[in-house]
Amino acid sequence: MPSDAVTLAHGSGGRASRELLRTIVETAFGASVTRDDCARVPNDGGTIAFTTDTFVVTPRFFPGGDIGSLAVHGTVNDLAVGGAVPKYLSCGFVAEEGLALAELATICESMRQAAEAAGVQIVTGDTKVVPRGEADGLYINTSGVGFIPQGRVLEHSSIRPGDVVVINGDIGRHGACVAGMRQDYGLEHNIQSDSANLAPVCAAMLEAGAVRYLRDATRGGVGAVVTELANESGCQFTLDESAIAVQPSVRALCELLGLSPLHLACEGRLVGVVAAADADAIVAAMRAVPEGSGSRIIGEVRAGAEPPVTIKTMLGTETVLSLPAGELLPRIC
Repeated sequence: MPSDAVTLAHGSGGRASRELLRTIVETAFGASVTRDDCARVPNDGGTIAFTTDTFVVTPRFFPGGDIGSLAVHGTVNDLAVGGAVPKYLSCGFVAEEGLALAELATICESMRQAAEAAGVQIVTGDTKVVPRGEADGLYINTSGVGFIPQGRVLEHSSIRPGDVVVINGDIGRHGACVAGMRQDYGLEHNIQSDSANLAPVCAAMLEAGAVRYLRDATRGGVGAVVTELANESGCQFTLDESAIAVQPSVRALCELLGLSPLHLACEGRLVGVVAAADADAIVAAMRAVPEGSGSRIIGEVRAGAEPPVTIKTMLGTETVLSLPAGELLPRIC
């Protein structure tokens, strides 16, 4: 693939994605384009949170969800980790000629149920149809609007040495689930996607103590999130491998495919940076919510910027965590 063309790596959430954003998107649109999960827009003394995302996952149905519920969860979560109360979604379909109407109806019903469970309304949308062979069945774009309570601020600049890193459960399940279903791998597994609404976990955290910053660990997984947080905050993050939960089935699939759970997408996991003094109270509040029952502390923030992220291995050594240069698993969300 020529270096002057888009590659699958540009959609990975890793180094190539950041370079594409920096050299082309930000060059065109300027500083108004946020690198956060949602934009924060001042409005009549309050703040509106706004986000958009496009979902191209294949296969469209997987254990634990489908492209419809995933679209709702992904957009709601982008608002929630920005400190917002999610309220309204749009839904745009790009359907391919030949898509079964029964399948589209099933996906719409899945979206309705996910939105109702999350307390949001799907209020507008659009449908386009392209010729057979031009869209691989169905793509979905969802945008979301939420409202941030007055005085709530979550910024990279709030992160400081001494803070701790928390997560609300085991990692890598969504990426492993979808990867294991790909026909080219021919694998059988019992892994269920972690796709879930994170708004209740975020709300519990924000009520329990000082939360510096939140991100959901989607493309690029936990590894990409902590690397971005380290780069943006100017601090060094150190993760404890022994504290990071990975289901045995996920670990086995990763070993088989040569992948790291730290770099697999999650669709129901958030990474939070919180004040050390409040960490125990925040984790306890997270565990009181079903989506946060597996919450735990997985690392700390240190002074210094290089290397951005290190990991204490189970062997007792400390090594640098590097992001993959290419795309590990395309079409994962």
